[in-house]
Amino acid sequence: MATDAAATKFQNPTDFHPDFHSEKISSATSYDGLHFWQYMISGSIAGLVEHMAMFPVDTVKTHMQAIGSCPIKSVSVTHVLNSLLKSGGPSSLYRGIAAMALGAGPAHAVHFSVYEVCKKHLSRDNPNSSIAHAVSGVCATVASDAVCTPMDMVKQRLQLGSDSVYKGVWDCVKRVARDEGCGKFYASYRTTVLMNAPFTAVYFATYEAAKKGLMEISPESANDEKWVVHGTAGAAAGSLAAAVTTPLDVVKTQLQCQGVCGCDRFKSGSIGDVIKTIVKKDGYRGLMRGWIPRMFFHAPASAISWSTYEASKSFFQELNDNSNSENVT
Repeated sequence: MATDAAATKFQNPTDFHPDFHSEKISSATSYDGLHFWQYMISGSIAGLVEHMAMFPVDTVKTHMQAIGSCPIKSVSVTHVLNSLLKSGGPSSLYRGIAAMALGAGPAHAVHFSVYEVCKKHLSRDNPNSSIAHAVSGVCATVASDAVCTPMDMVKQRLQLGSDSVYKGVWDCVKRVARDEGCGKFYASYRTTVLMNAPFTAVYFATYEAAKKGLMEISPESANDEKWVVHGTAGAAAGSLAAAVTTPLDVVKTQLQCQGVCGCDRFKSGSIGDVIKTIVKKDGYRGLMRGWIPRMFFHAPASAISWSTYEASKSFFQELNDNSNSENVT
């Protein structure tokens, strides 16, 4: 998931004054003069566009990571893709997209809005604080993962199974709740949070370094090319963070897809037990299954998410400016 690491500034100096603190909270505004709900909508749009555009790549990655006992035995991207197309046609690449839409929109809305609020309060004296950005990113990740994890589990099960396994999102939800218990929806939550902590750290470090380097190359046009700068830096950060955290992503997929398409079941949700099982069956290379499509997903996904988020924010900023101008006149 892409994260807002931009070092933006408060609209005016009074934001730093304690006398204005309660007023700012009550007006529900944050950075860039936007309202809280506008950040939520911008984040939701960014998440939906990102995941819908890259969904076929995510489907290939899921199959590669759950390969253990599933029909597709090769970990080759082309072999998995060809097998999916032969068995179910192009539509097989989009199984589970409804579950993704139900989870990604709200999760990204929570992610971006929590990040903006935390960044505002943690970086009061230093809007460019990398520590404040990192902590805000972790808080946003923990909150958004709580929203996204149940639907992500449903999405991955639908991606793996044919129509004969689950008839759709609601059928999958009912059967998991009935046969495995509601706790199964959060079987991978701990793994997801532990995966996204280093992902966030690597993402922020790479994003800020890439953005700084790009703006130094052409400082006079940095503002005009803001979306390009954000998109390029986001793509670089997303691909590197994705590669580094692939082992935990494999563990997450294994936990979410237990018993589907012949995949292993685990007696406990222990990350260590899952890693041992994977290493015993496939060696340490099994922990890197799907790293290529995962990088191919996160590089453009981060760029798409960033560009869409910035575009949405710009729309709301212009809307607010026009509204303020009308009120003044």
